[in-house]
Amino acid sequence: MTLNIPITFLGTGHAVPTARRNHSAILMQYKDENILIDCGEGTQRQFRKAKLNPCKLTRLLITHWHGDHILGIPGLLQTLALNNYNRTLHIYGPRGTKTYMERIMSMFVYVGKIKVEIHEIDQGLFLETKDFTIESAKMEHLAPCLAYSFKEKDKTRLDRAKLKKLKLPNSPLLGDLQKGKDIEFEGKKIKAKQVTYFEKGKKITFILDTKINENCYKIAQNSDLLVTECVYLDAEKEHAAEYKHLTAEQAGDIAKKSKSKQLIMTHISQRYELIPKAILLETKKKFKNSQVAEDLMSLKI
Repeated sequence: MTLNIPITFLGTGHAVPTARRNHSAILMQYKDENILIDCGEGTQRQFRKAKLNPCKLTRLLITHWHGDHILGIPGLLQTLALNNYNRTLHIYGPRGTKTYMERIMSMFVYVGKIKVEIHEIDQGLFLETKDFTIESAKMEHLAPCLAYSFKEKDKTRLDRAKLKKLKLPNSPLLGDLQKGKDIEFEGKKIKAKQVTYFEKGKKITFILDTKINENCYKIAQNSDLLVTECVYLDAEKEHAAEYKHLTAEQAGDIAKKSKSKQLIMTHISQRYELIPKAILLETKKKFKNSQVAEDLMSLKI
């Protein structure tokens, strides 16, 4: 059975927060993993509003070190320490991450202690577990910046209805079948391909704060869900290029050309606070299955 992957948009605003939108933060949950992408100011409170437990966090992926994406880190770590966080929080980010973490933690008197491991990463595959991989790609922004792509591993599944029909017992034989090995049962040969099926893993890509570039299309390729920033409308594409951000039309173009299935836009400027539909109208010219994220919006992929 396909596993649903919950995604919660804790903050969807741009550099200046509004009454409607907090700073950038997105939580992705997968089995025992709770992965936070960016941690803008106020993220710890957004966890409470969303009725989510921050002490379940396992990883933090930092796209870049602009304030609206990281100023929630000190408060979040302090909250974890005061709530007896008993895991190791793995923090990943572009070059400079170790230095910036040292500086940010030296700004105040920190109470308590938690285990943190910091990983400076470049481009490519940087994490692999038995269930998934995460890769990064360099983006073009005003600071070193990375996009991230989570990929669930493909699986061979057993067809329970066929197993029942063949009266196969729950035994190590099932494990052999799942590994693609043919077996013998009660004098009959059973081929693995007769009772198994292929299940393709899901892919979720996060592209935050960048001007349009070739890596956007590459890392987003065949995503089940593509999440991109969207700061400007197409009429302001010169500003978008100057400040190295995406327009609504460019976001739709990335989704279309990468053959993604669904697009959600976040990092919305305060100038579109009351007219998010303007963004959507432009994006849908390129890619129909699009929507604009709202704070605390949650969905399952």
